[in-house]
Amino acid sequence: MHSLPVFLRLAGRPVILTGEGEAAEAKRRLLERAGARIVDEADQDACVAIVSDGDEATAKTLRARGILVNATDNPDLCDFTLPAIVDRDPVLIAIGTGGASAGLAKALRQRLEALLPAGMGALARTLFDARSAIRARWPDASDRRRAIDAGLSPGGSIDPLAEGSADRLEGWLAGPDRTHLSRLETIRLSSRDPDELTLRAARLLGEADRVYYHADVPGEILDRARADAARIRAPHPPGEPEQGLSLWLVMAD
Repeated sequence: MHSLPVFLRLAGRPVILTGEGEAAEAKRRLLERAGARIVDEADQDACVAIVSDGDEATAKTLRARGILVNATDNPDLCDFTLPAIVDRDPVLIAIGTGGASAGLAKALRQRLEALLPAGMGALARTLFDARSAIRARWPDASDRRRAIDAGLSPGGSIDPLAEGSADRLEGWLAGPDRTHLSRLETIRLSSRDPDELTLRAARLLGEADRVYYHADVPGEILDRARADAARIRAPHPPGEPEQGLSLWLVMAD
Protein backbone atom coordinates (compact mmCIF):
# COMPACT_ATOMS: atom_id res chain seq x y z
CA MET A 1 0.00 0.00 0.00
CA HIS A 2 1.72 3.15 -1.21
CA SER A 3 -0.22 5.57 1.01
CA LEU A 4 -2.77 5.63 3.82
CA PRO A 5 -6.29 6.63 2.72
CA VAL A 6 -7.83 9.15 5.13
CA PHE A 7 -10.84 11.46 5.18
CA LEU A 8 -9.97 14.99 6.36
CA ARG A 9 -12.57 17.14 8.11
CA LEU A 10 -11.88 20.57 6.64
CA ALA A 11 -15.05 22.47 7.60
CA GLY A 12 -14.01 25.95 8.73
CA ARG A 13 -10.30 25.15 8.52
CA PRO A 14 -7.83 27.12 6.35
CA VAL A 15 -6.48 25.44 3.22
CA ILE A 16 -3.99 27.16 0.93
CA LEU A 17 -4.89 27.14 -2.77
CA THR A 18 -2.43 28.49 -5.34
CA GLY A 19 -2.54 28.77 -9.12
CA GLU A 20 -5.11 30.08 -11.56
CA GLY A 21 -7.37 28.89 -14.32
CA GLU A 22 -9.66 25.89 -14.74
CA ALA A 23 -7.58 23.53 -12.58
CA ALA A 24 -7.59 25.99 -9.68
CA GLU A 25 -11.34 26.55 -9.98
CA ALA A 26 -11.98 22.80 -9.93
CA LYS A 27 -9.95 22.46 -6.73
CA ARG A 28 -11.73 25.50 -5.26
CA ARG A 29 -15.12 23.91 -5.86
CA LEU A 30 -13.96 20.68 -4.24
CA LEU A 31 -12.64 22.49 -1.16
CA GLU A 32 -15.82 24.54 -0.87
CA ARG A 33 -17.91 21.35 -0.95
CA ALA A 34 -15.85 20.13 2.01
CA GLY A 35 -16.44 23.41 3.87
CA ALA A 36 -12.81 24.52 3.85
CA ARG A 37 -11.80 28.17 4.27
CA ILE A 38 -9.61 28.93 1.26
CA VAL A 39 -6.58 31.14 1.98
CA ASP A 40 -3.35 32.24 0.27
CA GLU A 41 0.26 31.35 0.99
CA ALA A 42 0.62 34.02 3.66
CA ASP A 43 -1.74 32.25 6.05
CA GLN A 44 0.25 30.86 8.98
CA ASP A 45 -2.48 28.60 10.37
CA ALA A 46 -2.95 26.39 7.31
CA CYS A 47 -1.47 22.91 7.41
CA VAL A 48 -2.78 21.70 4.04
CA ALA A 49 -2.14 23.20 0.60
CA ILE A 50 -3.09 22.50 -3.00
CA VAL A 51 -0.75 23.83 -5.67
CA SER A 52 -3.13 23.61 -8.61
CA ASP A 53 -0.53 24.43 -11.27
CA GLY A 54 2.04 22.01 -9.83
CA ASP A 55 4.63 24.79 -9.47
CA GLU A 56 7.77 23.19 -8.05
CA ALA A 57 9.11 26.23 -6.21
CA THR A 58 5.79 26.93 -4.50
CA ALA A 59 5.35 23.30 -3.49
CA LYS A 60 8.86 23.10 -2.03
CA THR A 61 8.44 26.35 -0.10
CA LEU A 62 5.18 25.18 1.45
CA ARG A 63 6.58 21.77 2.31
CA ALA A 64 9.54 23.41 4.02
CA ARG A 65 7.01 25.07 6.33
CA GLY A 66 5.68 21.64 7.35
CA ILE A 67 2.53 21.98 5.26
CA LEU A 68 1.09 18.88 3.57
CA VAL A 69 1.04 19.60 -0.15
CA ASN A 70 -0.76 18.32 -3.22
CA ALA A 71 0.99 19.54 -6.37
CA THR A 72 -1.11 18.84 -9.45
CA ASP A 73 0.63 16.59 -12.04
CA ASN A 74 3.79 16.54 -9.92
CA PRO A 75 3.55 13.34 -7.83
CA ASP A 76 7.11 13.56 -6.51
CA LEU A 77 6.12 16.74 -4.64
CA CYS A 78 2.82 15.42 -3.31
CA ASP A 79 2.35 14.52 0.34
CA PHE A 80 -1.20 13.47 -0.54
CA THR A 81 -3.25 12.93 -3.67
CA LEU A 82 -6.84 13.89 -4.40
CA PRO A 83 -8.95 10.86 -5.28
CA ALA A 84 -11.90 10.49 -7.59
CA ILE A 85 -14.96 10.65 -5.33
CA VAL A 86 -18.30 8.85 -5.33
CA ASP A 87 -20.52 10.98 -3.11
CA ARG A 88 -23.53 9.38 -1.45
CA ASP A 89 -23.39 11.65 1.58
CA PRO A 90 -22.58 10.59 4.26
CA VAL A 91 -21.11 7.63 2.35
CA LEU A 92 -17.95 8.62 0.50
CA ILE A 93 -15.91 6.31 -1.73
CA ALA A 94 -12.46 7.57 -2.71
CA ILE A 95 -10.53 6.03 -5.60
CA GLY A 96 -6.85 6.78 -5.88
CA THR A 97 -3.99 5.57 -8.06
CA GLY A 98 -1.16 7.36 -6.23
CA GLY A 99 -0.96 9.83 -9.10
CA ALA A 100 -0.39 7.10 -11.67
CA SER A 101 -3.53 7.78 -13.70
CA ALA A 102 -6.31 10.25 -12.96
CA GLY A 103 -8.10 8.86 -16.01
CA LEU A 104 -8.25 5.37 -14.53
CA ALA A 105 -9.58 6.72 -11.22
CA LYS A 106 -12.24 8.66 -13.13
CA ALA A 107 -13.28 5.60 -15.14
CA LEU A 108 -13.64 3.52 -11.96
CA ARG A 109 -15.66 6.32 -10.32
CA GLN A 110 -18.06 6.38 -13.27
CA ARG A 111 -18.55 2.62 -13.04
CA LEU A 112 -19.27 2.80 -9.32
CA GLU A 113 -21.61 5.78 -9.79
CA ALA A 114 -23.75 3.58 -12.02
CA LEU A 115 -23.74 0.70 -9.52
CA LEU A 116 -24.51 2.50 -6.26
CA PRO A 117 -28.09 3.63 -5.63
CA ALA A 118 -28.68 7.29 -4.87
CA GLY A 119 -30.45 6.20 -1.65
CA MET A 120 -27.33 4.67 -0.11
CA GLY A 121 -26.78 7.83 1.93
CA ALA A 122 -30.30 7.54 3.32
CA LEU A 123 -29.53 3.99 4.47
CA ALA A 124 -26.40 5.20 6.29
CA ARG A 125 -28.38 7.93 8.07
CA THR A 126 -31.15 5.50 8.97
CA LEU A 127 -28.66 3.03 10.43
CA PHE A 128 -27.10 5.84 12.46
CA ASP A 129 -30.49 6.92 13.83
CA ALA A 130 -31.33 3.30 14.68
CA ARG A 131 -28.18 2.58 16.70
CA SER A 132 -30.01 2.46 20.02
CA ALA A 133 -32.70 0.18 18.64
CA ILE A 134 -30.09 -2.11 17.07
CA ARG A 135 -28.18 -2.37 20.36
CA ALA A 136 -31.42 -3.10 22.22
CA ARG A 137 -32.31 -5.89 19.76
CA TRP A 138 -28.82 -7.42 19.81
CA PRO A 139 -27.06 -6.45 23.09
CA ASP A 140 -24.11 -8.76 22.41
CA ALA A 141 -21.58 -7.12 20.08
CA SER A 142 -20.89 -10.35 18.15
CA ASP A 143 -24.59 -11.02 17.63
CA ARG A 144 -25.06 -7.43 16.55
CA ARG A 145 -22.26 -7.64 13.98
CA ARG A 146 -23.62 -10.90 12.56
CA ALA A 147 -27.11 -9.44 12.30
CA ILE A 148 -25.86 -6.33 10.51
CA ASP A 149 -23.66 -8.41 8.18
CA ALA A 150 -26.62 -10.61 7.29
CA GLY A 151 -28.91 -7.64 6.72
CA LEU A 152 -26.40 -5.87 4.48
CA SER A 153 -25.37 -8.98 2.53
CA PRO A 154 -26.42 -9.43 -1.12
CA GLY A 155 -30.15 -10.07 -1.10
CA GLY A 156 -30.39 -9.18 2.61
CA SER A 157 -33.21 -7.13 4.07
CA ILE A 158 -31.16 -3.92 3.91
CA ASP A 159 -28.87 -4.77 0.98
CA PRO A 160 -27.14 -1.42 0.28
CA LEU A 161 -27.18 -2.05 -3.49
CA ALA A 162 -30.96 -2.45 -3.54
CA GLU A 163 -33.24 0.54 -4.02
CA GLY A 164 -35.32 1.50 -1.00
CA SER A 165 -33.20 -0.39 1.53
CA ALA A 166 -33.56 2.42 4.09
CA ASP A 167 -37.33 1.92 4.04
CA ARG A 168 -36.90 -1.74 5.01
CA LEU A 169 -34.79 -1.17 8.11
CA GLU A 170 -37.74 -1.21 10.49
CA GLY A 171 -38.87 -4.55 9.09
CA TRP A 172 -35.35 -5.92 9.43
CA LEU A 173 -35.27 -4.92 13.10
CA ALA A 174 -38.56 -6.67 13.73
CA GLY A 175 -37.71 -9.76 11.67
CA PRO A 176 -36.50 -13.20 12.82
CA ASP A 177 -33.21 -13.45 14.71
CA ARG A 178 -30.77 -15.81 12.98
CA THR A 179 -27.61 -14.71 14.79
CA HIS A 180 -27.26 -17.91 16.82
CA LEU A 181 -27.23 -20.23 13.80
CA SER A 182 -24.03 -22.14 13.05
CA ARG A 183 -22.72 -22.23 9.51
CA LEU A 184 -19.60 -23.75 7.98
CA GLU A 185 -18.43 -22.81 4.48
CA THR A 186 -15.54 -24.44 2.62
CA ILE A 187 -13.30 -22.37 0.37
CA ARG A 188 -11.01 -24.29 -1.95
CA LEU A 189 -8.30 -21.92 -3.09
CA SER A 190 -7.06 -22.32 -6.66
CA SER A 191 -4.27 -19.76 -6.22
CA ARG A 192 -1.96 -18.52 -3.48
CA ASP A 193 -2.43 -14.95 -4.74
CA PRO A 194 -4.99 -13.03 -2.62
CA ASP A 195 -5.83 -10.84 -5.62
CA GLU A 196 -7.23 -13.93 -7.33
CA LEU A 197 -9.83 -14.66 -4.65
CA THR A 198 -13.33 -15.03 -6.02
CA LEU A 199 -15.89 -12.41 -5.03
CA ARG A 200 -17.66 -15.05 -2.92
CA ALA A 201 -14.45 -16.01 -1.09
CA ALA A 202 -13.55 -12.37 -0.43
CA ARG A 203 -17.03 -11.67 0.92
CA LEU A 204 -17.01 -14.71 3.22
CA LEU A 205 -13.57 -13.81 4.57
CA GLY A 206 -14.90 -10.37 5.41
CA GLU A 207 -17.86 -11.84 7.31
CA ALA A 208 -16.47 -14.92 9.07
CA ASP A 209 -16.28 -15.18 12.85
CA ARG A 210 -13.50 -17.76 12.67
CA VAL A 211 -11.27 -19.14 9.93
CA TYR A 212 -10.02 -22.72 10.09
CA TYR A 213 -7.19 -23.26 7.63
CA HIS A 214 -4.88 -25.99 6.42
CA ALA A 215 -1.14 -25.51 6.97
CA ASP A 216 -0.48 -24.79 3.27
CA VAL A 217 -2.81 -21.78 3.11
CA PRO A 218 -0.61 -18.65 2.73
CA GLY A 219 -0.72 -15.86 5.27
CA GLU A 220 -1.54 -13.33 2.56
CA ILE A 221 -4.91 -15.05 2.12
CA LEU A 222 -5.57 -15.06 5.86
CA ASP A 223 -4.83 -11.33 5.95
CA ARG A 224 -7.99 -10.78 3.91
CA ALA A 225 -10.14 -12.06 6.79
CA ARG A 226 -11.72 -9.69 9.29
CA ALA A 227 -9.12 -8.35 11.71
CA ASP A 228 -11.00 -9.73 14.73
CA ALA A 229 -11.83 -13.11 13.22
CA ALA A 230 -10.25 -16.09 15.02
CA ARG A 231 -7.63 -17.90 12.92
CA ILE A 232 -7.29 -21.60 13.72
CA ARG A 233 -4.74 -23.85 12.03
CA ALA A 234 -6.14 -27.36 11.74
CA PRO A 235 -5.58 -30.58 9.73
CA HIS A 236 -9.29 -30.83 8.89
CA PRO A 237 -12.49 -28.80 9.21
CA PRO A 238 -14.33 -28.70 12.56
CA GLY A 239 -16.96 -31.34 13.15
CA GLU A 240 -19.31 -29.02 15.01
CA PRO A 241 -18.58 -25.33 14.34
CA GLU A 242 -19.48 -22.73 16.90
CA GLN A 243 -22.31 -20.27 16.33
CA GLY A 244 -21.89 -17.78 13.56
CA LEU A 245 -19.98 -18.22 10.31
CA SER A 246 -16.92 -20.49 10.23
CA LEU A 247 -14.73 -21.05 7.17
CA TRP A 248 -12.54 -23.97 6.19
CA LEU A 249 -9.72 -22.84 3.89
CA VAL A 250 -7.76 -25.41 1.94
CA MET A 251 -5.72 -25.34 -1.26
CA ALA A 252 -7.40 -27.10 -4.15
CA ASP A 253 -5.69 -30.26 -5.40
